[in-house]
Amino acid sequence: MTTFVSLIIIAVGLAMVIKSEAIYDFFGSVAWAEKYLGAEGGSRLFYKLLGILIIALTFMYWAGILQNILVWIFGPAGMFFGKK
Repeated sequence: MTTFVSLIIIAVGLAMVIKSEAIYDFFGSVAWAEKYLGAEGGSRLFYKLLGILIIALTFMYWAGILQNILVWIFGPAGMFFGKK
């Protein structure tokens, strides 16, 4: 089941990268992206980057890397300060 759901999420991320213009037409522009990612096309770039992030996070989850990173970030305080 996890593999099936992961493939669906990867497909959604891929669709965001490929069809960023259609997503832009449906949702409109993102003011923050237009300001900081470029005057024209900042929102399209934002949608593409979001799709790539979704794909990368899904692959990391699939490989088991994401869980290790989350435990390292949100784990016990001893992990940050070298205490056991």
